[in-house]
Amino acid sequence: MKLNLISCYAQRPDKRAIAHCIMEISTSINASLAHELTDILLEGDAVDIEVNDKNSGSALRALRKLDIDYEILE
Repeated sequence: MKLNLISCYAQRPDKRAIAHCIMEISTSINASLAHELTDILLEGDAVDIEVNDKNSGSALRALRKLDIDYEILE
């Protein structure tokens, strides 16, 4: 499943937690790329990631917990 991470509307976003979440839920993102994608997301640009279908429910819950707005592409 592909997700488009649109924005993070948390008042004080936790960059380390967001990067860790992206790395854990994504199929092919390492730690350094996760940190780079987190910076892009927090600057206001959308980020596309791919998530395993079997982990999609927990991935979406984790994103909502971090106040990340997303849309499902596929």
